[in-house]
Amino acid sequence: MQGNLLGPEPTLLPVDPAAADLDRGIAPPEVAAAHPQSSLAWAVLAESALRDGVTITGYAYARTGYHRGLDQLRRNGWKGFGPVPWSHEPNQGFLRSLGALQKAADAIGETDEAERCRVFLTESDPAAAVALGLA
Repeated sequence: MQGNLLGPEPTLLPVDPAAADLDRGIAPPEVAAAHPQSSLAWAVLAESALRDGVTITGYAYARTGYHRGLDQLRRNGWKGFGPVPWSHEPNQGFLRSLGALQKAADAIGETDEAERCRVFLTESDPAAAVALGLA
């Protein structure tokens, strides 16, 4: 019996309950407090902080979302590599956190981390880098 010759199967995260709260207009800090495991909530906070020029805060939010996302990926069968498709909406919180971390790391001159994030994002799904304006 042969496995997938093209590589590992894509990792598809379950629906993030924070998404519904954000869609209902609940403030992102409240959503993150109610759903601290949500990469999406942290990504929204990171993106907002970076837009507002609060780079270190954005970096911290992005790093939190990134680590929460890694935990979720591992719980859902990810082995440290393989596709994390942007087209699967529940994956977008992790990918947005990763993109925000890339931007924040670049902004503070942490070029090694910014490059690791760029590679990770592109290897997860090149469409994510395009959607986030990082390609």
